[in-house]
Amino acid sequence: MVTINSTLISGAGAIPAIAPLLTGKKKLLLVSDGNVIKLAATQQILTLLQAEGRRVQVIDSVPPEPSQHDVARILGDSPDAAFDLVVGIGGGSVLDVTKLLSVLCHPRSPGLDALLAGEKPTARVPSLLIPATAGTGSEATPNAILAIPEQNTKVGIISPVLLPDYVALLPELTTSMPAHIASSTGIDALCHLIECFTATIANPVSDNVALTGLRKLLHNIETAVSEPHNLTARLEMLWASYYGGAAITHAGTHLVHALSYPLGGKYHLPHGVANAILLAPCMKVVRPYAVEKFAQVWDLVPDADTALSDEDKSHALVDYFAALVKRLDLPDNLEALGVPRADIPSLADAALNVKRLMNNAPCTVDHSAVQAIYQTLFH
Repeated sequence: MVTINSTLISGAGAIPAIAPLLTGKKKLLLVSDGNVIKLAATQQILTLLQAEGRRVQVIDSVPPEPSQHDVARILGDSPDAAFDLVVGIGGGSVLDVTKLLSVLCHPRSPGLDALLAGEKPTARVPSLLIPATAGTGSEATPNAILAIPEQNTKVGIISPVLLPDYVALLPELTTSMPAHIASSTGIDALCHLIECFTATIANPVSDNVALTGLRKLLHNIETAVSEPHNLTARLEMLWASYYGGAAITHAGTHLVHALSYPLGGKYHLPHGVANAILLAPCMKVVRPYAVEKFAQVWDLVPDADTALSDEDKSHALVDYFAALVKRLDLPDNLEALGVPRADIPSLADAALNVKRLMNNAPCTVDHSAVQAIYQTLFH
């Protein structure tokens, strides 16, 4: 089992607590994107990084759903890669790229092509990850996900070496997220938690972190979306996201993520949006194989009727997921997002090829079953 040894900083007003982590560091790489780099909280962190004469190279060009070509380009922009610390501030794409760069900037690193071919890294530059969205939980996973446009899918580079030295959960960084981003990333975290909780490889450790994260998420996601400056709700969502990442580290996702990968790889749908569309349809398929666990989760839903039978609770949870996605004003129709109905068979082919995730599902689905799930997403 992978052990998470990251040092955590969290809380509103906790940015100055980063300073002690920088002792002895002289040359830093800051990785972000064009929007997050402009945030007042990011600029405050950058000023802190630059204090005491430290040199900071800034890369703020990480795109959404990055590919291996994007990582190669960013490496080309960093010819002198002798960094003492690599810092990532952003959503899951930024954090995944930061984790890869922490490996690729180490002198003993395999090349990017070797990592994609399955070679495992053995060392990395020290890293600090600061999520600016509450969804992916990348700061707590040994995974880095890259789009492979040539294959219309995504691949995961997975190694405990990717886990960071330091994590900072700072709600000020998330307050400027538009509502649709807060919604979709929050549902991504929900998918991580419920999938890991119901995976074939679930275990007491993953169950514990999944249930803790689910309680925080279900009680805070709608408040965090509707009240963006509610730092308490935003911090609880950051913790829910972190627990989702920890659940992935100790177990793994399955059906939603397997079917979501082709939607991101081929059509570049935002990961959280693809997961939101798939959440209720996939959980409807999983439900008969996870009735007791669904009932446990139902009991965490605010104002849930806990007097129901486990069977009724499991059905109610699926309905709740569908209603939550609707209340958060997230899409429920692939056709409206530019995905042709005629592509359903090829989408099913690609999803079934994500065997790393499909093998975690508590139920077996064949090609026709996967097509049937996709079919429900067209109106």
